[in-house]
Amino acid sequence: MRAESEKSKSIDQVQTRSHTLEVETLSRVSFIDISGKLQELVRESEVKSGLCQIFVMHTTAAILINENDDPAFTKDLGDFLAKLAPRDQAYHHNDGNCDAHLKASLIGGAKSLMVENGRLVLGRWQGIYLCEFDGPRRREVRVKMVSD
Repeated sequence: MRAESEKSKSIDQVQTRSHTLEVETLSRVSFIDISGKLQELVRESEVKSGLCQIFVMHTTAAILINENDDPAFTKDLGDFLAKLAPRDQAYHHNDGNCDAHLKASLIGGAKSLMVENGRLVLGRWQGIYLCEFDGPRRREVRVKMVSD
């Protein structure tokens, strides 16, 4: 994983900081926990209170907030999504990855999280995943911190 940052900007006392996180995926379907890297970007941004916007720049990838304590969860999620949108289904949009578009549409390409005391606000068992549905690829995740 690699991150690039853009300097803070002041807009009527609101501080913003933009980052680009590049993630290499190694298989067609994978769930990569990016929580630690995002927390690192929050720390670097020096935003103590505000919002963290996360957006993946691709139509066959998604951002998910869910359980990160038991690795079996992502296996179950992958199996569940494969039943909802099988790869070998006869789709009207037949470019070979329609299932990936459908899975990404279900989960969504963007999430917003609160930042309090310089940390992302997450539940005890929650993590943030980049969901890959058409890999392996290099994915770009845009992150923007906005202070209160």
